[in-house]
Amino acid sequence: MSRLDEVGERDGWRCWLCDEPVDPRMSVNDARGPSIDARVTKAKSKGSGSGTTERLAHRGCNTRKGAVAAVVPWPDDLFLVDPAPIIGSVERLQRKGGREIMARCPTAADGRAAAEWLQGRVARLSPELGATTDVEAGGGQFLLVLKA
Repeated sequence: MSRLDEVGERDGWRCWLCDEPVDPRMSVNDARGPSIDARVTKAKSKGSGSGTTERLAHRGCNTRKGAVAAVVPWPDDLFLVDPAPIIGSVERLQRKGGREIMARCPTAADGRAAAEWLQGRVARLSPELGATTDVEAGGGQFLLVLKA
């Protein structure tokens, strides 16, 4: 089994950037074909250095990431106010732990829908983090919280 097949199987043949399926039969030279993205991660505790995490990505997503900062988009069907950048928040939680306010939602139902989506997305983006989501009421709105 090739390294690409190992990473693809582990990641469920989904691109870590766009979260869309990756077809393992496509050419690695095609923009929608599979590729391995090596991400350098920083460890939580001092002195333990950093590591490299290999993740599956479409060739086009991986190439585009080299030119611009990687962005995991929030879905258009969620009702969010001031959503936080997902990758930046996840990276901070990996380094420091704790919690991040990810967005404000006008109703509890909007908050629950966003929390469910975010929980699944972060689990695929950074499975080693073990992050959880919560919706907290306050000031007439609902805060979407990501915890590590």
